[in-house]
Amino acid sequence: MSDPASTGNAAFVQAAADVKNLSYKPNNDELLKLYALFKQGIVGDNDTPRPGMFDLQGRAKHDAWTALKGTSKEAAQQQYIDLVKSLQSKA
Repeated sequence: MSDPASTGNAAFVQAAADVKNLSYKPNNDELLKLYALFKQGIVGDNDTPRPGMFDLQGRAKHDAWTALKGTSKEAAQQQYIDLVKSLQSKA
């Protein structure tokens, strides 16, 4: 369940499409924030087990998403939209 269209939020769907065409390459922190906000905006709170200690990327993504626990889907979607817009202006 990772289809932005399933949210019914047209601006979120557009931001998810726009992020794929950024002329600016986001840094790792920005990429983690994008990932976490996207997952929180679609799925909600993270209830998956934390990946093993050798999966550093998986752990970083899991921790970034878990840090948003309690954020509503709508708030996460708006933060995602705002972050994409700010990244577009960096180009």
